[in-house]
Amino acid sequence: MFLLEYEGKELFKRHGIKVPKGFTISKGDDITQKLKENNMDLPVVLKGQYLMGGRGKAGAVKIARSEDELREKSEEIFNLEIKGAKPEYILVEEFVEHDIELYISILVSKASKSLTLLASRHGGVDVEEIAKSGGEIMKLEIDPVGGLSNFHAITVSKFLLGKIDKNFMTFVKNLYKLVVEEDLLLAEINPLTIKDGEPLALDSKIIVDDNSEFRHDLTGFYEYKRFLTWGEKQAREYGFAYVPLKGDIAVIGNGAGLVMATLDLVKYYGGEPACFLDVGGGASSERIAKALEVVYKEISPKKIFINIFAGITRCDEVAKGIVEAVSKVGIPKEMFVIRLTGTLEDVGEEILRREGFTVYKDMDEAAKKVVGGD
Repeated sequence: MFLLEYEGKELFKRHGIKVPKGFTISKGDDITQKLKENNMDLPVVLKGQYLMGGRGKAGAVKIARSEDELREKSEEIFNLEIKGAKPEYILVEEFVEHDIELYISILVSKASKSLTLLASRHGGVDVEEIAKSGGEIMKLEIDPVGGLSNFHAITVSKFLLGKIDKNFMTFVKNLYKLVVEEDLLLAEINPLTIKDGEPLALDSKIIVDDNSEFRHDLTGFYEYKRFLTWGEKQAREYGFAYVPLKGDIAVIGNGAGLVMATLDLVKYYGGEPACFLDVGGGASSERIAKALEVVYKEISPKKIFINIFAGITRCDEVAKGIVEAVSKVGIPKEMFVIRLTGTLEDVGEEILRREGFTVYKDMDEAAKKVVGGD
């Protein structure tokens, strides 16, 4: 999950990383009044809050030195579309005079199975071009078992500042602690400057690992509130993987590989999948029922193809969930094509047959049926 800049800076402050004083505004807010409420003076920096990069070059970061500029430039930013999106918020920050712009980030590296720290003496909007052209960028691989040591912090301090600086070492340690404790995939500061001997984060780019939701409440972040559908939120709450698609046949299975194979099979026989939905291993009847409620209410498919190859998932639990969804949600039985095999398949099949469902053993036969074949 990507965070807006101001959301990332809230995390920075929580972990002892200094940021400029600021506040956010929405369209229509009295920005002059908010300046007074926050005891801030002109000039200020206006920064459109987008979930994608490139806003600086696109004109979404502006300096306002008068009240007229404040109103004019904030309106310009609110109306500025970048990659099809306009900002709902602008971050208003104190203008910080600075002579140095550094770059630092810590990210999860699957390739090296470590946390990778990247640093450059040349931050700002052109840092990627500097990297591509062979500019000086330091790379440290940090073993997550041992964690970040004094050696790492000293190495970064000497590389970026040319000296061992205790304040900077503390900052590097705080940044690493933030990544670990908040389950981040990326924490990037570009640019980072030094103000009164202290590192100051002028920007933030944060990506949170969605899989950490059982440890952290992610529901308050902008991307969660703005872009996740009701069904996607329900999927997170009940523990199944759900991706809406554009077809008319809902595909539900247990295990990502099986669901992907089922999608391919539906396409092979001429159908169009309406969703990818993996109920996961050991799914309870409650989770099955909720998954069916989501697909029925949110995507309104013509057919629901349930393909279960049970291992730790039990066929009787799947059957109970289907019966519960039909009873409580009102899903018509004729919408279902069910293939059920594996653990307790006889029990599950008996439950469904008593309720008037047809149960298939063969995956191909069920796929043909769901797309309208013989």
